[in-house]
Amino acid sequence: MAQVMSDAKERAAIEKELAAHNIAVAQPNDPPLFTTTPRSTMQPYHWRADDISSLLELIGARLKLEEGGMRRTLRLANPGLPYGTTPTFWVSIQYIHPGEVATAHRHAANAMRFVMQGSGTETTVDGELYVMKKGDFVLTPSWTWHDHENISSTPMVWIDTLDISLVRALHASFFEDYHAPRQPVFPYSDVSYRQYGSGLMRPINPGPSGHASPVLAYLWDNAVAALEAASTLEPDPYDDIILEYQNPMTGGPAMPTISARLQMLRPGAETKGHRHTGSVIYYVVEGEGSMMIDDKQYDWGPGDFIALPPWAHHAHANRSKTKRAIMFQLSDIATLQALGFYREITS
Repeated sequence: MAQVMSDAKERAAIEKELAAHNIAVAQPNDPPLFTTTPRSTMQPYHWRADDISSLLELIGARLKLEEGGMRRTLRLANPGLPYGTTPTFWVSIQYIHPGEVATAHRHAANAMRFVMQGSGTETTVDGELYVMKKGDFVLTPSWTWHDHENISSTPMVWIDTLDISLVRALHASFFEDYHAPRQPVFPYSDVSYRQYGSGLMRPINPGPSGHASPVLAYLWDNAVAALEAASTLEPDPYDDIILEYQNPMTGGPAMPTISARLQMLRPGAETKGHRHTGSVIYYVVEGEGSMMIDDKQYDWGPGDFIALPPWAHHAHANRSKTKRAIMFQLSDIATLQALGFYREITS
């Protein structure tokens, strides 16, 4: 809606003169600078497992895995955005054949991985090596060297999530290739697990760890055990059972810009609706259910992805009366909370 200005004609008359000096004043036809509630061009979207599976087979058969940071991935592109899956991060799905190496490099963007299929890819991050398996959550903090090699006999598929849209918006992107396909590994390849793997204890003099968690890998079995333990407690009215992957040094999110959470909907669970600032991507690990986003219902099953725009009203339901449902959840809520922009209303 055009803004009402009593001096609209005068503003229009001087517009060109100001523009010659790269200066402007507010004009009646400018888009609103402030809005009463957030207005995002990001759209709700549902990527289905069957479509993703066939497209993974397509790129697995026809595309190469090459040096220079060029991975073999499907990017989940939101139809409402010029770039990325949400306004601040993108989600892609990486496919790597047995014996292939995704060569070492580093970049300013934070990255995280969640394994969808397979077990047996060596991921090395700044000298620490971990063999990923299905359900594991693995970190690649900003400006850390990282490479992957599939040492198993079957293809590996995992979710790649990077805050690259945020980094690009801040004009802070850097990238560097390593001088060899893979980096050397420390004598103790699993040092972070030895230090923090108990989930209860940590070193008294751990040294600097930067902004991200010092933990390389969060194991699936541990995460599910934590969810199961929490499922006997009072549920969250809007997410049922939900836990966040945390930085053991701070108690905050594992990554400074992207929140990663694991959500369980118990059999027959139906949550209340709410809305919040922050964009979210859900990946269905197991189970079947539905999600109401504003006035539309999205029925989901294993392997599906759903995009939730900022400030969209949403609620969850597990349609099974006997089986649990688990979703892996990615969002930029960590960024909004750190900046003081997180806001939530319930209904």
